[in-house]
Amino acid sequence: MDLFTFILLVLILCALIFLVYYYFKGQKGNVSLSSPVESRVDEYLDRRFESMVQEWELVSHSRLGKYTEDKEPALGQEEARLADLKNSQAGMQTALSSLEARLDTLEKELAGKSAKK
Repeated sequence: MDLFTFILLVLILCALIFLVYYYFKGQKGNVSLSSPVESRVDEYLDRRFESMVQEWELVSHSRLGKYTEDKEPALGQEEARLADLKNSQAGMQTALSSLEARLDTLEKELAGKSAKK
C-alpha cells in the first residue's frame, strides 16, 4: 500500500465518521433533510429558549410566572376548542361525503330521465 492509497483511505474513513456523527447528532431532534441548518438552529433555540430568557433577563421571574398563570387556563380552553373543532371537522367531512354521493345519484337519475325523453 503506497502513501496515496493510505491518505485516500484515511480521508474516506474521516468523511464516513463525520457523516455517521452528523446523522446521529441529528437523531436527537427533529432535523429536516431539506433544510438541515435551519432545523438545527430551530432545535437549538427550542432547547435553549428558557435558559436564554433567564440569561438575557428579558423578563422578570415574577412577570413570567404571572403571565404563565394568566395564560395557562386560556391555553387549556383553546386546546379543548381545537379538539372540538377537529371532531366537528370529521363529522362535516362525513356529511359532505354523504351529500356528494347523494348528489351524484341525483345527477345520474336526471341524466337517465333526460336520455329517455
